[in-house]
Amino acid sequence: MSDKRWESFPQMLSSGLSLQESEDGGEDKMKSIQFPFEKVFPVYAMGFSKPDTDSVANSGYDPIWDAVREEAKLEAEKEPILSSFLYASILAHDCLEQALGFVLANRLQNPTLLATQLMDIFCDVMMHDRGIKRSIRLDVQAFIDRDPACLSYSSALLYLKGYHSLQSYRVAHALWKQGRKVLALALQSRISEVFGVDIHPAAKIGDGILLDHGTGVVIGETAVVGNRVSLMHGVTLGGTGKEIGDRHPKVSDGALLGACVTILGNIKIGEGAMIAAGSLVLKHVPPHSMVAGTPAQVIGSIDEQDPSLTMKHDATKEFFKYVATSLREGRSISGTITFALSSSLYVW
Repeated sequence: MSDKRWESFPQMLSSGLSLQESEDGGEDKMKSIQFPFEKVFPVYAMGFSKPDTDSVANSGYDPIWDAVREEAKLEAEKEPILSSFLYASILAHDCLEQALGFVLANRLQNPTLLATQLMDIFCDVMMHDRGIKRSIRLDVQAFIDRDPACLSYSSALLYLKGYHSLQSYRVAHALWKQGRKVLALALQSRISEVFGVDIHPAAKIGDGILLDHGTGVVIGETAVVGNRVSLMHGVTLGGTGKEIGDRHPKVSDGALLGACVTILGNIKIGEGAMIAAGSLVLKHVPPHSMVAGTPAQVIGSIDEQDPSLTMKHDATKEFFKYVATSLREGRSISGTITFALSSSLYVW
């Protein structure tokens, strides 16, 4: 996309927001604002006062889809060997939902679950679910903003299995809510086989989610994940036994869960909390706190409102300060010294 076109986005946002204010009033708009404009440019995707995704599709104004198409055209010129793949995956489709449905169907197909059947299922769900339309855009923006390895919108759509597994889950979740539980569980099984991510279709997951890498993520049936949450690979939101009912963790908005974090039981992770890599969490975590260790202990507080957006999860300094204080005061720190050397850091 040209520099002039990108530079025009803030002005387009500003004019669009002014129109929305005059129609719906300022109070409702202010309640729905969750992100700074400069971080996420597609206004319709942010939920400003009842986004009308149908009118977006009809008007042809979809900045993320426009960006995906422009990127695909440029990549086809630079790598002619990929031109057929890029045409079939992106350029042959009319909207982001259709392209995503095509990509997911071809990733998840097997000899008895055909790509054409899966594409019909994905497109039918995504084209008629306004919540999913918004979520797939907020999620891809989360990858762009928070994952330094994500080169472009089109690369997230085509190659990142964290994004693929999350959007496939969203379709399975919609099917689960419709009462089509057998089909939802069949999709869950294929998602786990192909992407190495096991999310029960009954789990509830918000918008603007980053599943960085995705490998080994397990999210149980009654787990709840809020908005703007970032989860690294190997995160487990699990139960503690064979009990039934509400038995899985509840992760609040803006939390950051480091690599290989395990959270067990019906416990709450507060807003803006940061769980250091390798931690085992067995009790409630206060909002805007940093916890680390096995079992996890509070070792400090978080200055940022949403650490999931900054992705700063190096707990080393705070953790060793906690260890030193504990040693001076004669408190037991059993099981935490070995953790300090092996799992308080996450390396990109």
